[in-house]
Amino acid sequence: MLQFEQVSFNYGTGSTIQEVSVAIRPGEFVALLGENGAGKSTLCRLGNGLLKPSSGTVRIQGQDTKTIKTSVAARSVGYLFQNPDRQLCQNTVREEILFGLDYALGDTADRAAEKERRCAEMLALFSLDGSRAPFGMSRGERQQVALASVLARKPSLLILDEPTTGLDYRECMTIMGIIARLHQEGTTILMISHDMEVVADFAERGLVLSKGRLIGDEPIKQMMKNKALLDKASLLPPQIPALALALGPGFEAVHTVEDLYALTEQLKGASHDRSA
Repeated sequence: MLQFEQVSFNYGTGSTIQEVSVAIRPGEFVALLGENGAGKSTLCRLGNGLLKPSSGTVRIQGQDTKTIKTSVAARSVGYLFQNPDRQLCQNTVREEILFGLDYALGDTADRAAEKERRCAEMLALFSLDGSRAPFGMSRGERQQVALASVLARKPSLLILDEPTTGLDYRECMTIMGIIARLHQEGTTILMISHDMEVVADFAERGLVLSKGRLIGDEPIKQMMKNKALLDKASLLPPQIPALALALGPGFEAVHTVEDLYALTEQLKGASHDRSA
């Protein structure tokens, strides 16, 4: 789906990405982690063709991004910026969604019905009022409009740069619930996030960047217990994995509240048997 082959990139002031080689496979939900300035956003912009590597090769569905237009890459790769205001430009929510569809499907009369159908689908999915002005909406609502305009194009790979930043809990769960459903339906997800609780709840695999280099690539449950790796990237595990690490041997299988409850009940049962 998406391949980085010995990819390096610099903005002219020193390397931001250094010799990264990794593949995102179809159907995966991958979290891209690292401290501020690690190169996460740069790597994602390389991943959708907005940036071209200084050296190495980025391939989207086998196509070298150096040889295809960004508009061509956008047909299969959807990208959500951390700040939704960077991608909103129309007067109403409906016009915003249709604007992206014009590029995806073409601004022709024979595609009008399909564009209207997809627009209506997104308005319903996010419970949006198509007549509202995006810049008169809250931060969380604008994020949903931006995501709706991306999803209307039905990308096979969705790249998300901090999709829950600045959202309250309800808005966060609304967006992550939709993303999780898309993943279940086969969409490949690459998500930058500093919210380790969200990462632990939704992602399957984690990639860790530090100073532009890839230093970790593990299943999320394993990564959340890898204290040496997390410390190297200045990352803190979610509360339950952190508690499991603090409790030590015997708690390796604890990843969620449900795991902790089950183990507690098991230990209670073992204690009762011994006392009997």
